[in-house]
Amino acid sequence: MFSIFKKKTVVPHVRLTGIIGSAGKFKQGIDLAGQQEILQKAFSVKKAKHVAISINSPGGSPVQSHAIYSYIRQLAKKKKTKVIFFAEDVAASGGYLIACAGDEIYANSSSIIGSIGVIYASFGMKDLIKKIGVQRRIYTAGKNKSTLDPFVEEKEEDIKRLKDIQLDLHADFIKVVETSRKSKLKKINGKDLFTGEFWSGSKALELGLIDGIGNADQILKEKFGENVKIKKFEKPKSWLGRKFSMENQFDSLINYLEEQSLWQRFGL
Repeated sequence: MFSIFKKKTVVPHVRLTGIIGSAGKFKQGIDLAGQQEILQKAFSVKKAKHVAISINSPGGSPVQSHAIYSYIRQLAKKKKTKVIFFAEDVAASGGYLIACAGDEIYANSSSIIGSIGVIYASFGMKDLIKKIGVQRRIYTAGKNKSTLDPFVEEKEEDIKRLKDIQLDLHADFIKVVETSRKSKLKKINGKDLFTGEFWSGSKALELGLIDGIGNADQILKEKFGENVKIKKFEKPKSWLGRKFSMENQFDSLINYLEEQSLWQRFGL
């Protein structure tokens, strides 16, 4: 019997926002442990052939970035589901690595995309503690245990060791991008895309880093019709997190400043 009722296409939609990894005491950024359950639920929606994921992140932990990327690909393969990623303000560094778990990636024309590289930043304060009359005393078992201590003179061997680790992590990042984007990637002025540079969404489209311009609501309606049912999955803030953010304003300020230092690298 012919039915006049056409079933709506259901697309689960998960939103990941914030720095990747720990974001301070009682406050967590994007990590696998915190997102695993909600991702499982999204991929478990019956008859859903696509899962949409929005990302808004300037990056953070390489380990957590790779872990979330791998988990999304694992779920997609197990459930035989296509993944559509949407970049919001920023999908940079680890945020872009996670987006590479998508079969397709979309962004706003003004989104910040890329920053395919690895960074370590610190301070050198040996002259400061000398000026205020403080002595640095270090006792270790293992000669390299105090590598890159900010209160002592830098050593060339420590810098080289750090650079070697960064090159390993960068190679892993490049491999993920190349596996995800394959022949879509292009070069810019004869140079590759893996220098740590970042671009607008419009330029990222030209370079093959994304597949199109548009937000989640717009693209999903174009793909699945105006009547598509977008089922949102978002991790609620815990009672402890709400209580802490209200009562401990000082630590909240420190956490905010830590996060802002990452966001501001991209002019936000």
